[in-house]
Amino acid sequence: MDNNFLRQEITRLKAEKNAVILAHYYQNEEIQEIADFIGDSLELSKKAQNTNADVIVFAGVHFMAETAKILNPNKKVLLPDWDAGCSLADGCDPKYFKLFKKQYPNHIVVTYINCSAEIKAMSDLVCTSANAKKIIGSIPETQKIIFAPDENLGNYLKKETKRDLVLWKGSCVVHEAFSLDKLIEIYNKNPKAKIAAHPESESHILKVAHYIGSTSGIINFIKTDPAAVFIVATEAGILHELSKAVPDKTLIPAPSTEDNSCACSECAFMKMNTLEKLYLCLKNESPEMKISEELRIEALKPIERMLELS
Repeated sequence: MDNNFLRQEITRLKAEKNAVILAHYYQNEEIQEIADFIGDSLELSKKAQNTNADVIVFAGVHFMAETAKILNPNKKVLLPDWDAGCSLADGCDPKYFKLFKKQYPNHIVVTYINCSAEIKAMSDLVCTSANAKKIIGSIPETQKIIFAPDENLGNYLKKETKRDLVLWKGSCVVHEAFSLDKLIEIYNKNPKAKIAAHPESESHILKVAHYIGSTSGIINFIKTDPAAVFIVATEAGILHELSKAVPDKTLIPAPSTEDNSCACSECAFMKMNTLEKLYLCLKNESPEMKISEELRIEALKPIERMLELS
C-alpha cells in the first residue's frame, strides 16, 4: 500500500471513529507527520486524558499504551504492533522484582515510568526522566529508597540528589549503545558543539555532556541555547521534529558502537510501528490494550502521586 493512500485512509478513519493518534518522538518520520500529538510517553498519556476522543492509537511501545490505558480506562487504546516492547521494561520481571523488594523491607519503591503495569502496581511513586530529581527530593532524607528499572538513570540520580538508592540492574539498549570514542572524535571535529544526553546513557557519556535531561528537556535546551551545532545522545528519532524547529542549527546524532545503517542509535522496537500497521490497527481496532481493573487501580496510584508532586 502506498503512503498517500495510507495517509488518506488514516485521516478518514480518525474522523469516523473519533480517534486521536499519539506518536512518541522516536517514531518514524511518516508517523510523526500524521500524529495529532508528538511527545514523550507521559506527556502523551496526559494529552490523551484531555481529549474527547473515543479511541487512542499509541504509536510507541507496549508500556506506553499500557500507561495510556491506566490513565484513560473509558477510552479504547490501540497500538500498531503488539510486539513493540522495550528492553528496559522487559528486563524487569514482576516475579523477580517482588523477590528483590522483599530483600529491602523498609524501602520506598520509586520506578521510572518505562516499566510494566505490574511493576507500577508494586511501586510507591513513579517518575519520568524530567521529574525524577524532584520526586526523589520529595521523599524524607531518612527514608530508604529502591529505584528501578534503569540503573544508569539511578546512578545519575544518586550523584545529583546525594541519596543512597538501591538500584535494580536494568538498562535501555539504545542509550547504552553510544560510543564514547566516536563521540569524542565528532566533538574534536566540531569543538564549538554542545553535547546533549539523556540520563539513561552510561556515566562516561554523561561526563562529557553539556546538558543532561529528558527528551523534552533536550529539545528545549537545543531550541534556547545559542550554540549552532549540537551532538545529540538519545534516540535519533527526535531529530525529525527538532530540525523543523531549529532549521538554522546543525544537529548530529551521537554515534553508536554498532556500525548500523544510520550510524546513530535507533530503537528497533519503536521502529516496528509503520504507517501500514497504524492504518490496520485503526481499521480493525486491534491490537487493543486491555488491563484488569484491579491492576489498573493499583498501577494508577503511584502515577497519581507523581502527578500531584510534579
